[in-house]
Amino acid sequence: MTNFQQNLEKYAELVLRKGVNIQDKQTLMISAPTEAVEFVRVVAKKAYELGAKDVHMNWMDEELTRLRYEHAPLEVLETVPQWVVDKYDYFAEDGAAVLSIKPSNPDLLKGIDASRIAASNKASSQAMTNFRNYTMNDRLTWCVASVPGKEWAKKIFPDATEEDAVEKLWEQIFRITRANHEDPIASWDEHNKTLAKVKDFLNKKNFKKLIYKAPGTDLELELPENHVWKGGASPTEKGIPFNANIPTEEVFSMPHKYGVNGTVKNTKPLNYGGNLVDNFTLTFKDGKIVDFTAEEGYDTLKHLLDTDEGARRLGEVALVPHESPISQSGLIFYNTLYDENASCHLALGKAYPTSIQGGSNMNDEELDKHGVNNSLIHVDFMMGSAELDIDGVTADGKTEAVFRQGSWAIDFN
Repeated sequence: MTNFQQNLEKYAELVLRKGVNIQDKQTLMISAPTEAVEFVRVVAKKAYELGAKDVHMNWMDEELTRLRYEHAPLEVLETVPQWVVDKYDYFAEDGAAVLSIKPSNPDLLKGIDASRIAASNKASSQAMTNFRNYTMNDRLTWCVASVPGKEWAKKIFPDATEEDAVEKLWEQIFRITRANHEDPIASWDEHNKTLAKVKDFLNKKNFKKLIYKAPGTDLELELPENHVWKGGASPTEKGIPFNANIPTEEVFSMPHKYGVNGTVKNTKPLNYGGNLVDNFTLTFKDGKIVDFTAEEGYDTLKHLLDTDEGARRLGEVALVPHESPISQSGLIFYNTLYDENASCHLALGKAYPTSIQGGSNMNDEELDKHGVNNSLIHVDFMMGSAELDIDGVTADGKTEAVFRQGSWAIDFN
């Protein structure tokens, strides 16, 4: 077996055992592009070996996706067939593990009318509300991972041949996810312990507010009472631990939906719906975006913010040190899963209810009273860098250094 094949096998085992944590007699539902077929076959084989009852596939093809956006009537883009909704709900109610594999061509929908993309995304979000509640409340195990696609690889390594670019990206993925370690499972056990130590410290500290300072960023972010920091492995309602993202380097919580003020500037491009948004600023007053600019992808950003009222508020605050393996690669991945784990980030839209004590048992009205944002979207954007300073303000008004020059200013030991 070649070294590549060994790492591929390890990576597949990693997403199954530490990602979705597949259980005996459990169904695995995989969503993946046709370009990932080789990896999917390895995953499916291992899933059955680990005791999976069935492996159900949702295949996608990026070229067909673009053709649909180019030629289908708007009414088609705005419609999600009920059978699609029923399928996802069926697997959620059956307790399936859900794995999403995303190579993601950053320029897939470049040149497509942003309003058509926005209409389709909104329709999909509305249709999948029930299924999203399963994932965002940790009612099932789920994981997002990536494998190289040709277009994605060439975007990162434009001077390499297509074949070399894919090979280089595989090397980065194996390194960043620790799949190239002798025992990746043991490495992830240690990694999860490290993230648990960080989130435990922040939960005990219980900051009332975070203050961000960096070039283009001057932001005060209030944290709700009884907020919860999470990171690494999380348990489902039944107590089964899983990692929702592979890779993951973040600890995260939620801002108070009415308690964000100031301006924030992105530090990495946002890939949203196959279009890039870059060099943008967002200005907040009482939690809501009241002004924004963008040098690239302005229309895409505008349609994103106009999705619904909650799209102009924040649903997540995440802390990632600049020395994370992804950041230290020196690469921009044009892929949110990777770039968000290289940089402190915020998310527009819906908050994870599990980021506040008792949130998964609250209805929408109760969540709103606790400052928890609701929206059809949840879109992360990166705003961290080696120049970012963050201070935490405690309940008694004391200010403590949390980040200095992009790194933790806290000793967790």
